[in-house]
Amino acid sequence: MTMNRLIHDAVRRDLTRLELALEPLERRGDRPRALDLQRAYANLRDELTRHHEGEDRWIWPMLAGAGGDHELLTAMESEHHAMAEALAETAVAMERVAGSGLTTDATAARVSVVRTGSLVEQHFVHEERDLEPALVPFVESPEWKAVEKKLSRQPPRVAGRFFAWLTDGMTEEGRTFLRATVPTPVVTVLARVFGRSYRRQIAPVWRAS
Repeated sequence: MTMNRLIHDAVRRDLTRLELALEPLERRGDRPRALDLQRAYANLRDELTRHHEGEDRWIWPMLAGAGGDHELLTAMESEHHAMAEALAETAVAMERVAGSGLTTDATAARVSVVRTGSLVEQHFVHEERDLEPALVPFVESPEWKAVEKKLSRQPPRVAGRFFAWLTDGMTEEGRTFLRATVPTPVVTVLARVFGRSYRRQIAPVWRAS
């Protein structure tokens, strides 16, 4: 287990939630529900985009500077670009169904979510299989410690929303790892105080599924 995999699991969880939540809308129109799902998808897209931007800005350059596999890093960047395009296309589909509530638009949105989810999963598997092992020799290095510091340097509002999202429905294995990685009081305060917007606006969307 790694923090990277915790984030991947949270993305997988939300994509599955979204696909399942769109299915009833294909049988009956429900614009208020579609609006809620569009908002939840926007949060997922924000979190995944921030995660990938951190990798692009800090992790890949660190590995490249240390002599990492150029072909692998190029593939990672290419996959990020492809996912960004797919996420944008799904955002358009979600906005359309949120605006209409029509069953046909719900079907199109679910198809887009499935297509984007497949692309995301391919990247996650590639990264977990080939990229994570390449990081292992550096986890105790000053270069990696510097990267970790940069990645964790987030405003409380952003960090709080992140931890509220990350821990929403997290497995016990994930919670055990998180407790060993980030002090529990830090996660608790950030998620409860600065993650209130997630808990009020997004978490109930999934509970209603």
